[in-house]
Amino acid sequence: MNTTKVAITMPRQLVAAIDVLSKRKGISRSRFISSVLFERITEEKEGQIREAYDRVFSDDAIKKEQLEMADWYGKLENEEGQEW
Repeated sequence: MNTTKVAITMPRQLVAAIDVLSKRKGISRSRFISSVLFERITEEKEGQIREAYDRVFSDDAIKKEQLEMADWYGKLENEEGQEW
C-alpha cells in the first residue's frame, strides 16, 4: 500500500483511547486509525449509494414501472431468463 505521513492534532484523551484499543488489537496506532477511517469512509460511500437508490426508486413513475415488470415476470410460465 502506498502511504503518506500526516500530522493531525487530537485531544489527549482520544489518543489515549486509541492507544488502548490499538494495543488490545495488537496493531499500531497508525494502522488502527487508518482502519477506523477506512471503515467510516466505506460506510459514508454506502450511505450515499443508498440515498441515491432511494431517490430514484421513490419516483412514482419508476416505482410503477418496476412493479409492472415484476408482475409481468411473475406471470411467466417458464423460468428461462429468471436465473437472477
